[in-house]
Amino acid sequence: MQTRTNGPDVLEPIDPPGRRGYRWAVVGMLWFLCFFNYADRQAIFSIFPVLKANYHFSKTDLGLIGAAFMWVYAFAAPFAGHVGDRYPRKWVILGGLYVWSLVTGLTALCTRVSHFVLVRGAEGMGETFYMPASMALISDYHGPSTRSTAIGWHQSSIYAGTVAGSALAGWMALKFGWWTPFWVLALAGMALGVIVQLFLREPRRNHAERLERTEAPAPPAQVSVGTFLAEFVRTPTAILLIVAFFGANMVGFVFLTWMPTFLTEKWGLNLAQAGFGGTVFIQIFSMVGVVLGGIIADWWRRVRTEGRILVQAIGALAGVPFVFLCGYTRSPALLVVAMSLFGLSKGFYDSNLTPAFYDVITPSRRSTATGLMNFVGFVGAGLGSVAVGAAVDKLKITMSMAIASTAVVYFLVACVLFLTAALFARRDIAAARLRSSMQGSYCA
Repeated sequence: MQTRTNGPDVLEPIDPPGRRGYRWAVVGMLWFLCFFNYADRQAIFSIFPVLKANYHFSKTDLGLIGAAFMWVYAFAAPFAGHVGDRYPRKWVILGGLYVWSLVTGLTALCTRVSHFVLVRGAEGMGETFYMPASMALISDYHGPSTRSTAIGWHQSSIYAGTVAGSALAGWMALKFGWWTPFWVLALAGMALGVIVQLFLREPRRNHAERLERTEAPAPPAQVSVGTFLAEFVRTPTAILLIVAFFGANMVGFVFLTWMPTFLTEKWGLNLAQAGFGGTVFIQIFSMVGVVLGGIIADWWRRVRTEGRILVQAIGALAGVPFVFLCGYTRSPALLVVAMSLFGLSKGFYDSNLTPAFYDVITPSRRSTATGLMNFVGFVGAGLGSVAVGAAVDKLKITMSMAIASTAVVYFLVACVLFLTAALFARRDIAAARLRSSMQGSYCA
């Protein structure tokens, strides 16, 4: 067994002896961690009607509670990404899990807007460390031939966790009190962390791609943050992918934040029904879309270099009419269809969010780059949540109109992605490969 103990990583072979499927087992372990990452953050939105009734919070207050998580998550993301490239990803991931699980439990003690803002911000601080480190870790177990598929399977946990967190919180709030799901999620997350800690191994940086090219598994050259940023600003594809993520995340989190409240107020559902119905159709079909989108993108990229971005663009464009219908329709049946097809198209976009980005990113700075992307994307998410609440309170527009209007943002996202694929992607991907080979490593 080849290992290396100097430097920030304790290295393991990509498939330990007797464990030929270990790279896929890693995806499975991280799937469950990501499940709790999203279940914990989503649970609060199902109890917004209870908080409004019990503590007399306005929609602006509720929007601020939702945004507190997203903005702290965003502003801490670049630092979290740098940490993921500097230290073993395993411990970055598990440290974040223990922190966010503890804070999730503390949510049960809150009674004021300031309390909720504080704990939601602290939860965002813990959760922001997960995604940059986990995406970089998976990419070191899965090279270009399986990366979109592996990340697509991993991303399916986002949707499962979103449904579970929303439905559990709504049901438990009705049966046992609004605070009970937060204790349950906190204890379950910590128990999972102890189990994963025993089995998860830290891979060599960029090892998967070198194995696919039958090269010696030497680590890639470290690139300084300054060098990375200089390369980044000269890469239009990377910049435009982040711009697109800003808009896509804004729309996605408007749905996550406000759909349970929307179903309660417009359609008369109770907390459990709204928590489940507001997430299940979008998220289940997103799970299908993210897996299919990953498989299709891995195939299409063999034919066209910009194939991953084209899958994203097609998904975003296909989702535009269904985003509009979710807010506009007065038919329950059409609402279910619109949420389902929006979810399917969203899955196609999400499946290639990081794989497309990594096509133009230096491997030794993947975690840093993901942190930068999350910074921009979750600033957008927070703005969307606050804007909808404030528009309903201050401008007196309906929640239906506010949700339907986000279709314009989704259309602009699709335009940015098609422009990126047409004008910049091929050149930037080729430049990234050349740059990485000169640094002693390879991009996807």
